[in-house]
Amino acid sequence: MPKPRSWIAWAILLASAAPAVAAPPDADKRRADALALAAKIDGHLDKAWADNKIVPAPKTDDAAFLRRVYLHLAGRIPSVAEVQKFLDDKSADKRVKVVEELLQGNRYPLHLANVWRAVLLPEAVAGSEARGFAGPLEAWLRSRLAADVGWDKIVRELLTAAPPNRGGGPDGFLLDIYGFDPGDGSTPLSLYQAKQFKPENLAEVTTRALLGVRLGCAQCHNHPTAQWKKEQFWEFAAFFAGVAPRQQQQPDKPRTRTLKIPNTDTVVGAKFLDGKAPEFKDKDDPRALLAEWITRKDNPYFARATVNRVWAYLFGVGLVDPVDEMVGAGNAPSHPELLDDLAKDFAEHDFDLRYLILAITSSKAYQLSSARTDPSQDTPRQFARAPLLGMTPEQLFDSVAEATRTQDRGAREGFLSKFSNLSDRPTEHQTSIIQALALMNGRLTADATSLERSQLLAAILDSPFMDTPQRVETLYLAALSRKPNGKEMERAKKFIDESLASGDKQLSLEEKENRYKHALADVFWALLNSGEFFFNQ
Repeated sequence: MPKPRSWIAWAILLASAAPAVAAPPDADKRRADALALAAKIDGHLDKAWADNKIVPAPKTDDAAFLRRVYLHLAGRIPSVAEVQKFLDDKSADKRVKVVEELLQGNRYPLHLANVWRAVLLPEAVAGSEARGFAGPLEAWLRSRLAADVGWDKIVRELLTAAPPNRGGGPDGFLLDIYGFDPGDGSTPLSLYQAKQFKPENLAEVTTRALLGVRLGCAQCHNHPTAQWKKEQFWEFAAFFAGVAPRQQQQPDKPRTRTLKIPNTDTVVGAKFLDGKAPEFKDKDDPRALLAEWITRKDNPYFARATVNRVWAYLFGVGLVDPVDEMVGAGNAPSHPELLDDLAKDFAEHDFDLRYLILAITSSKAYQLSSARTDPSQDTPRQFARAPLLGMTPEQLFDSVAEATRTQDRGAREGFLSKFSNLSDRPTEHQTSIIQALALMNGRLTADATSLERSQLLAAILDSPFMDTPQRVETLYLAALSRKPNGKEMERAKKFIDESLASGDKQLSLEEKENRYKHALADVFWALLNSGEFFFNQ
């Protein structure tokens, strides 16, 4: 029977337990449909594994699954209380339940807004001019994701964002381009501001991020083997030709729907990627017609590009890879029928991102172990074992903060700046030596394992009813989201015992207590800087 713990320890360890969240009215239908889609996913992959004589990895254990899904949906590792609750749950559907809880929790929109902002505004890295626009765009995305708005509606709102009216004059013009919305700081207009209202920039992000098409490659010239031509790029960009700060618009005149191709005399009108021109009426906003075309359920690009991005986010690689080059020779889907089914089902469920995520995370493939158990698992795009994904900078900082129960918002920006040049591919979020040293020797980890400043260490040490094994177990749960195995426990106890050894010198009770505390802090430091901590397992 476990020994009781002090109220201080319980207060700290339970502080981050996920609050109960009311399920949406259609939760039962969402779950039933998501599990049906998960079965389709399993069927496609089972067939591919059988056809290619692939032996998939075994199902991962509960602790690894929980850590994986928390990093994906909450952007941090689970707390000690959250791990204990999940491991103690004996219900057969507890993996589905925890995903549903995360999708309804406040961390989901917070983290996924950062993920989608990075897709739409990848140039917003530390030190760039675009970084100032990331916050308002991310805040707006967060508000829409929290409201469970369909991805099609989010995209329509994004594409038709209207510049605020601050009055005329050159100063107002500059503020509209380089400033922020004066409201709550949450605005989709930040995307337009970051792209400097330039049609070519807006066309590039729209096709690449939302349609999985690298149309921008044709901006300057025609490549002899490329599907897209220069004229097609500028025809698509013409949908944004009339975009300008409100002060520059003339509401009594029709919006501009044509563009002159730079360095030529050719003027082109707005056309969709299928080559068809929209039927404009009087003062129609071309962007509204474009948004309507993009988000149609039968659009050949939108649903496929979205499910492929979500799949790549969860598995580290898409069914089509790269995710922004879904159209063209030599880049076929690894599982065409699976991609078709996902896209069709996603559209039929009104582009419900939470539904899609619940379905994919309920699949056998997502829940496989990352440990290699057979050579046939070595091809990543067969999805026969879970990928070992390094944390993003945001996940890393927030996970250290969660593990140590420390919060320092001021340190977050400085920490993230050390990781500003990482690839946007989930499989390449590896920490460099310099970056790892920054974590190991920097203020973040120093404070996290400081006896004076670490709330977690203080809570553990202030609990008089916890013995050494219980304290070590709590440190493992906090840092690695699992309990230590037998060898790990013995190694930690041996290290602590040796730290108390003093040869022939007789230590005072105060000296022994001080050495004991520092030994536990050293164990925690080692766990936070272990290779296991940096990855999703």
